[in-house]
Amino acid sequence: MKRPRPEPDPTAALQKALGASGQNDPRWRAVQEAVESVAGLLVDGGDLGQLRLVRTALDEMRRTYRLFNQYRGVRKVSIFGSARTPSHHPDYSAAREFGRIMASHGWMAITGAGDGIMKAGHEGPSREASFGLGIRLPFESRPNDIIEGDDKLIEFRYFFTRKLMFLSQSDAVAVFPGGFGTHDELFETLTLVQTGRSHIMPIVLVEGLDVDGTSRGYWHDWQEFVRDELLRNGWISPEDMALFRIVQTPQEAVDEVLRFYRRYHSSRYVRDNLVIRLNAPLPSADLQRIASEFRPLFASGTVEQREALSEERGEHAHLTRLVFHHTRRDFGMLRRLIDRINDVPLEPVA
Repeated sequence: MKRPRPEPDPTAALQKALGASGQNDPRWRAVQEAVESVAGLLVDGGDLGQLRLVRTALDEMRRTYRLFNQYRGVRKVSIFGSARTPSHHPDYSAAREFGRIMASHGWMAITGAGDGIMKAGHEGPSREASFGLGIRLPFESRPNDIIEGDDKLIEFRYFFTRKLMFLSQSDAVAVFPGGFGTHDELFETLTLVQTGRSHIMPIVLVEGLDVDGTSRGYWHDWQEFVRDELLRNGWISPEDMALFRIVQTPQEAVDEVLRFYRRYHSSRYVRDNLVIRLNAPLPSADLQRIASEFRPLFASGTVEQREALSEERGEHAHLTRLVFHHTRRDFGMLRRLIDRINDVPLEPVA
C-alpha cells in the first residue's frame, strides 16, 4: 500500500529560506501576513476563480521580481507606444534610436513583447539590454523575433501585474505615440507619481513624426487637452504639468532622462521624512535658496543636508542626503525641486 505524502510544513520551508536569521528577519512576518491574507480569502467564501486569480497574480509577481533582482543597480527605462507602428515609420526609428543611445549609457530597456514601438524598443538597445513584459492576447500570440526565447521575457495574464512591474522597476518612462493602451500606461504612470504611490522619475513624451519627418504635434495636442480640460477645470494642479516633458528627438529624450540623475540619485521615506540621495552635496548657499523656494513642501521644520539615516540599512551609504518632513503632496513641485537640485553646477573634478 502506497504511503500518503506528508503535508508540507510552511513554517519549516520559510525557516529554510531565511536561514539563520529566522523569525528575527522582518521578511518572516511579511510572508506570514501574505499567507494569512490568501487563507482569509478562502475563509471569506472566495470561489475557485478568485483564488486562481490571486495565485496567478502572485506567481507573475514572483517570477518577475526574481528576474529583475538579478539586475539590481542597473538603470532601466520603460518604453511605451503603439504595437501597430510599422517598422518603416519615423516613430519606430525614433524609438529604436532612443533605446540604442540609452543602452550606450549603460541603461536597459523594458517594453512589451509585441511589434511596433515595443519591438523598436528592443531592437535599439539589442536583446542583451532588453526586458520583454508580454501580455497574453488573442491577436498578439507571439513575442517579437528579437526578444522571443530570451530569459528576460515574461508573459503575463493580467494587465495590472504587468503595469505594476513596468513602473516598480523603471527609473524613467519614455512614451511614443499610440492608442488606448499607450494612454492607459501614460496616465497610470502620471497618476502614481502624482499621488506619491510610485517613486518620482522622468516621464518624457517623444513627439510623433509624419512620414516626411516633420512633427505632427501629437503630444502637444495632448498637452493642450490636458491644459484646457483638466487644468482649467481644476481637476489637476498647475504643479502636475511639471511631471512630464515633451521632447522633439530621441537625443533630447535621452538628455532629459540623464539630466534627472545628474545630481539626484534616488529617494525614499523614513517615517514622515523624505530622504533625497545626492550624487554630490549641495553648496550651502544653494541649499538655503532651495529651502526658501520650496518651503510649501515642508510639513514642519526645514531641509537638512546630512549623512545616511540608520533606518536606511546601508543603502547607498556613501551618498549625501537631503532630509525634510514632507507634506506627502504636491509631487509636481517636488519634481521642480529635483530640477533645481540638478541645475546647480557640479564641482569640477581636480
